[in-house]
Amino acid sequence: MIQLDLKSRKSIYEQIMDGFKELISRGILKAGDKLPSVRELSRTLTVNPNTIQKAYRQLESDGYIYTVSGLGCFASDRPGAPDLGKAEAIYETIEDCVRQLRYVGVTDEEIRGRLLAIAGGREEKG
Repeated sequence: MIQLDLKSRKSIYEQIMDGFKELISRGILKAGDKLPSVRELSRTLTVNPNTIQKAYRQLESDGYIYTVSGLGCFASDRPGAPDLGKAEAIYETIEDCVRQLRYVGVTDEEIRGRLLAIAGGREEKG
């Protein structure tokens, strides 16, 4: 379900969040699907339960999941219309990342190719 990269610069909780965001955005986890319990996912990934709880809290805050008391966490409906405020903030992050890539010597052609691959649903490593 979710793969962790212990060598990644991203924290474990961010990797867990990204994993669920990916599963939800691709429709692998559909609206109403139950997520593993904190304890279950903690055992599966061999991660501290507090880390899982932190990721779940942030996913809920971001609207990707919701909690039903006594039943657990579930995938939310994807919004029909985009949240333009969040989208603009993400575009600004992308622009900053592109500037950083140019600074370290990556060509515009390489950047464009990678962005197209990502937008097409397949992340290709340079």
